Parts: sequence; structure tokens; C-alpha cells
Amino acid sequence: MVHSIITDITERKRAEEKLRASDALLNEVGQIARIGGWEMDLMTRKANWTRTTYDIVGIDPGEPIPGPDEHLDYYLPEYRPLIAKAMRALIEENEPLDFEAQARTAKGNIRWVHAIGRAVLQEGKCVKIHGTLQDVTERKRAEERLRTSDELLTKLSAQIPGVIYQYQYFPGGHSCFPFASQGIWDTYEVTPLEVRDDGAKVFERIHLADRDRVVRSILDSRDHLTQWACDFRVELPAKGVRWLRGASNPQKQEDGSVLWHGYATDITEQKQMEAEREKLQGQLQQARKMDAIGQLAGGVAHDFNNMLEVILGHTEMAMDDVDSTQPLYADLQEVLKAARRSAVLTRQLLTFARKQTISPEIVDLNETVAGMLKMLRRLIGENINLDWQPREGLWPVMLDPSQIDQILANLCVNARDAIEDVGAIAIRLENAVLDETCSSGQIRPAPGEHVVLSVSDSGCGMDEETTARIFEPFFTTKEMGKGTGLGLAAVYGIVQQNGGGIDICSEPGLGTTFAIYLPRHVGAAAAGTSEAAAPVPRGTETVLVVEDEVAILKMAKKMLEAQGYTVLAAASPGEAASLFAAHTGEIDLLMTDVIMPEMNGRDLATQLLAIRPDLKCLFMSGYTADVIARHGVLDEGIHFIHKPFSIRDLESKIREALEESHGG
Repeated sequence: MVHSIITDITERKRAEEKLRASDALLNEVGQIARIGGWEMDLMTRKANWTRTTYDIVGIDPGEPIPGPDEHLDYYLPEYRPLIAKAMRALIEENEPLDFEAQARTAKGNIRWVHAIGRAVLQEGKCVKIHGTLQDVTERKRAEERLRTSDELLTKLSAQIPGVIYQYQYFPGGHSCFPFASQGIWDTYEVTPLEVRDDGAKVFERIHLADRDRVVRSILDSRDHLTQWACDFRVELPAKGVRWLRGASNPQKQEDGSVLWHGYATDITEQKQMEAEREKLQGQLQQARKMDAIGQLAGGVAHDFNNMLEVILGHTEMAMDDVDSTQPLYADLQEVLKAARRSAVLTRQLLTFARKQTISPEIVDLNETVAGMLKMLRRLIGENINLDWQPREGLWPVMLDPSQIDQILANLCVNARDAIEDVGAIAIRLENAVLDETCSSGQIRPAPGEHVVLSVSDSGCGMDEETTARIFEPFFTTKEMGKGTGLGLAAVYGIVQQNGGGIDICSEPGLGTTFAIYLPRHVGAAAAGTSEAAAPVPRGTETVLVVEDEVAILKMAKKMLEAQGYTVLAAASPGEAASLFAAHTGEIDLLMTDVIMPEMNGRDLATQLLAIRPDLKCLFMSGYTADVIARHGVLDEGIHFIHKPFSIRDLESKIREALEESHGG
């Protein structure tokens, strides 16, 4: 009889099926994730791998698997001591295994692998090790490429002025700089690490006056995804206020934030140059405007001078013929005063236009200013203290002494009018050497050595708009009838004519300082003060007078004849040449206007001197001309009388010209 035992193994089969399915799933997932599983039995010294582990190591399933003693052979030699140490720590101390190393596959390829392992304990002793193995070669290569790229970016950004950055703005308002080159220290004086997670410190550096504008421009760029570009100031702890220029392009991110890639660089020097260029452009435009006004003023003054010459001359001659006790004499005196005041106005106009002819000489400003103090104190009044500060070792200057009189008188009168009640005016002199960096002012002085004449007052001061127009003819801040607006215009012309400069420092309520820069004269010392001139003797010589204004010609003839001279009068250069040729006697002096039709006075003199070399010459004009003077400065030996002139001036100039050798 056969006995048989039938056992129901359905559940075991089901469990085995589930295990196979689980293993298949594990292998499938491992292959998808490229993560292999492994197990080492320390008792049997055998190992078990999933399919992905076979793929990573490079052997086919079914081939012998290296055990605990052989697996190290797959790793490159430099990693083996580290891995062996980690394995011992896992087995002996239950320390989790986690390392990355380079391994050589069975096919000879070098791969990066990441191994993780845990111990299986039995009665406190490690009997098995299991874990995962992942091929991380591509990640390692990507990391290396990124590291190389970062190094290159760091090196390149170090060569570029300013900072290269990424700026990210999140929907909640938070912002940061995920990347910033080391140049961020130079531009904002913060480190890349300080702003990597929070950009607030950068915005704290932006100048308070510019901060709202910068923020609005960033938000506009965010909302419209347009390029951001902005010039703005920052206040840095070490460098102070600096100008930056930034530009960046925005990109919308998946999380709703906006990421900008851009740069910022320091443009402080550029801004300073732009400001200087604008300042110079403004000075150029002002100079052109002043020159245009000067041309007009000079032309008007020239014609007016001719009329004044007739008025002054005939008035003086009429006064010589009238008894001083007669009422008519007093009337003529008033006419003479009015004509002389008008002559002063035209002189100021001509000075502004740089058409006032001058006779420069070497001047010690200490002596010249000291000689004017008594007159200046009378001008400013007793309620204003005049503080005079001379300078020892002062350099000499070359100019017409009368021009210093004009400068000081005009500046002190303006200073007096700026002081309401009591106050002070200071006049000081000093030497100064200007270079390109400090050469500035209303009239820009050339670099070099200068004598500085400054006049300061404690008056009401001026704003920038007034200061910009202060030298314009007829511009005045005084009440109607209290100023002509020509005083400072005359100062402007004098300084221009002598190659100097003017600087003004003034603020409302803080007074005003005018600094006049006059070029140092290098040469012989100034001559001593001459004694008072002796009375002018009557003349006996013959004078040829040439003047195209008939009224002036008649008047000059009458003046000279009254002084005993024989006068030949000509209304044109052609007529003068004919008279000169026809006259059989001596002609001692040619007195000629400079600007005339047909021929100018200098050419007429040259023509007549060729015939009679001992002929003396006296030029007259209402304004300067390059015919006899370069920019209003007479050459040495040239005799000149400025219209309008008085009888006494004419007598003196005639004798001076006759008694000295002619200058051609």
C-alpha cells in the first residue's frame, strides 16, 4: 500500500511569485533610476547584485560576482585605502557607508560611482552588508564643467571694471543676488556672500536721493520685461559718494520671480568730466554772448565818442571865452560835467568790449592799491571798515595803472551797495600758481604764476543766477537810477584785455568775494614814480591834422591854433597826402585818426614817414584797432590820445609826441 502526503503550498507559491515580481520591479526601477542594488554575505563571502549593478560594473549577469575581498580591485588605487577604511568602520562600528570614487569597469572604462551601504546585524554582529551603487559620471562631469565655467567667469570678471551679477526679485518682494563677481566689493563695498540670499544691503548703499528712482525703474523692468538701465549714486563707507551705471536684462522664472543678468560699473570720473565739459560749454557760450554784446557796445561807444569830443571841445573853448562870473559860465560847466560823465560811460563800454586803448607798464600792486586807499575810503563811507592786506614779496604785473583804479573803484562801490548798514570790505593781495586742475572761474585764467587781487565784502551776497549775469553790460541789481550796469562789465573787459581771470564766490546772506588773477610779469623792475609834470608850453610847430569827422577836424584845428600851432587840416588820407606834398615848409607832427575811409592812420603815417623820416606821429581814436594796438595794448613808442579828449590832454600829448623820437 502506498501512502502519500499532499501539502497545500499555494501560499508559498504566491509568496515566491510576489518576491519574483518585487525583484523584477526593483531591477526595473534600478535601471530607470540607474541605481544598482548589492548585498555581501560576510559568512559565505558571496555577493548578490541587481541588473543595474552588473551594468555599472560592466559584466554580464551570470558571471562571477566579486566578493568582499575582490571588489576593491575595481576602484582606482588612490581610492582603495579610503574605501577599505569605510568598510571596516561599517562592519566593526556599524558606521553607514557613503562615498564617491572612480572605478574601472570590466570593460576598462573609468566611471564615477556613488556607493551607500548599511550593515545587517545578527546578535550584534554584522553578518551582511547591503546598499546601492549609482553611476554619477555625468553629474561629476557637469560639476567639473560648472566649476571650470565658474573659474573662467571669476577670472574674466576680475578683468572687467565693476561687478557682473544675477539679481532675483521674488513675488513677495524679497530679492537677492544669486551670483555676483568679486567686483561687487569695489562698487558697493559688500561681499558676494553677504548678498547671495538678501539684496537689502546693496539697496542700503544707494543714495537716498536716488533710491526711489532706482526702485521704480527696477519694478518697471520687472512688469514689462524690458532692459533695466540706470545711472545713480551710492554712498560707500570708505569711498563716499560715487556714481554707478548699471544695465541688465530680465527673464521670467517658473516660480514667478524675475532674474536679471547684468553689470554695474563706477562712472564717477566720467560724470566729473561731463560736469566739467558742461561747465566749459556754458563758459564758452557766455564768452560768445559777451563778445557779441562787446561788438555792439564798442560800435555804439565809438560813434558816441566822436559826438562827445565835439561837445567837450567846444564847451571848453567856449568857457575860455566867457568870464567865470557870468551865468553862462555856470551853464557851460554843467554841460561839461554831463559830457564828462557820458565820456566815463563810453569808456566803461569800451573797456568791456576790450576796445579801450591802454599803455601798460610794470606795476607794483602794493604801491598802486595803497595810493588809492584814501579815495576808496571816501567812496565807501565811514560806516564800512576797509581792511587792506598787502603782501610782501609780491610779484610785479604789467598793465595800465588806470585800469587798477577802475577795477578797485567798481568793485568797492558794488561792495558798498551790497552792505545795508555797517560792514566791512577787505582788499588783499597774494601770489598764486595755477595748474590745469585749479584753473577755473567766471573768466578762466591760464595756468601759471599770477598775482591775485581779491575784494571781499560782508554784504547781501548773490545767487547763482545773478552771478552768471553779473558782467553783462546794463545788467544791475540796483534800483532804477542807482546803477548803470557798466562797472563790472568794465572790470570784465580789463581782465580779459590783460590775459587774466576772475573768480566769484558768493552766496545769499554770506557776502561776496571777487578774485582778480593778473599774470606775473617777468622782467625789469617797475620804474620809480615820476615827478609832477611841468606846465605845458605853447606851441610853435606845424601840425597836419587828419580826421574824417568834419566837426572834430574843425574843433581840433581851433584848439591847436589857440595854443600857437600852425595847423593843416585834412578830411581824408588822400587830402592829407596832397597837403603834405604841396606844403613847402616844415611839418613837425602828423595827428591822425586811426580808422578812416580810403586808408587807415597807420598806413598813412608809414607813407608820409617814407618821405620825411623825422616826422612825429600822434594817433587818435574813439576805440582801439589792431592797426596801432594788439588787442588794445599799444606797442612801445606809439603816441596815442583817446577820444573824447580835453584841451589840456591834447596839449600834453602833442608836446609829448613832439619832444620824443617818433615810433613809426
